[in-house]
Amino acid sequence: MKKQLFALALATLVAGGVQAQANDTIAKVKASGSVTMGVRDSSGALSYTLGDGKYVGYHVEICQRILDNLEKAVGKKLEIKYLPVTSQNRLPLVQNGTVDIECGSTTNNLARQKDVAFAFTTYVEEVRIAVRANSGITAIGQLNGKNVATTTGTTSVQLLRKNERATGVDFKEVFGKDHADSFLLLESGRADAFVMDGQILAGNIANSKSPADFKIVGEVLSVEPIAIMLRKDDAAFKKLADDTIGALAKSGELAKLYDKWFVQPIPPKNIRMSMPASDANKAAWANLNDKPVEEYAKK
Repeated sequence: MKKQLFALALATLVAGGVQAQANDTIAKVKASGSVTMGVRDSSGALSYTLGDGKYVGYHVEICQRILDNLEKAVGKKLEIKYLPVTSQNRLPLVQNGTVDIECGSTTNNLARQKDVAFAFTTYVEEVRIAVRANSGITAIGQLNGKNVATTTGTTSVQLLRKNERATGVDFKEVFGKDHADSFLLLESGRADAFVMDGQILAGNIANSKSPADFKIVGEVLSVEPIAIMLRKDDAAFKKLADDTIGALAKSGELAKLYDKWFVQPIPPKNIRMSMPASDANKAAWANLNDKPVEEYAKK
């Protein structure tokens, strides 16, 4: 019996040690010599792929700055691994330690804060509706009887249903496995509208075969803080990430990075997103915080 109790105590101690390291990113990457960045294939100018394992975007570049400082903290060069994540698996992959920092298009909300942490908000998004330019749809009320696409694991259609202008509007949800797949539903005619973050809509339209065939219409459904995601209860790494973002904001570099990805031509087609920084974005940079979307809804 004593042997069994000792074995149980030892197993508990080991498990506790593994969990402690899992929540200490700095110690984890120092021991392994590598760090894994979660990236998205089609999250507009925040994070997208150029193919051949290359990922770029506003949040990707901010994360790279954070990892530069992480290398300084551990005192050595790290191997940076890029792991594509989806709306469905991004949270569990951060929680279980597979991904060390998620650099995509994740909304900071209270439900997610129970499972993960967020760095300071670096992008404030408006959820909008994209349609075919010749559809005649200009408002939520015209979605009655229509197929509305969104991406599995996101909250956009929930926001649409809660909007007061959607009262009495009956539409059918169709789901894409990622943002590119959701846009394909619109592009192929299987959906009449695609509800998502405005910059994701703009990015998919800009990179489509015929950008002029689509437009973003209707009311703003929600204003949401989008942030880089980290493991929960890892104060040291969160401080490193926040300090990096704070330095970028103070120097004006954050605004320059935004301009690079949302105003200037971006690869691979050198198309402009033409989305100058909004007042909400400028306010977030001037008053850095990790408030959830529910705090924005109070305004």
